[in-house]
Amino acid sequence: MTTYKELLAQRAELEKQIEAARKEALASAIAQVRAIVAEYELTEEDVFSKKAPRAATSTGAKTVAPKYRDPATGATWTGRGKPPLWIAGQDRLNFLIQDQQAA
Repeated sequence: MTTYKELLAQRAELEKQIEAARKEALASAIAQVRAIVAEYELTEEDVFSKKAPRAATSTGAKTVAPKYRDPATGATWTGRGKPPLWIAGQDRLNFLIQDQQAA
């Protein structure tokens, strides 16, 4: 049976091996990242911007103009999805936005 001190020594040796393997993996990853940055001529803004790249955000989804407005609060609803409480169970024509009535 292995003693406590032997196990501690093994753990210390494993921690050294883990740190060495981590350093090698990081060096490899950094080299790959640098190669990709150079290949695509990326800037710091391209890589670290909080905005998503334009190509990734163009999912084809379009925004829909609101169709109904609550006169008391000014809240709007597009008419899609679950109706908000301020319009639920009421005649929606009373809340129709004027631009929508003309159309």
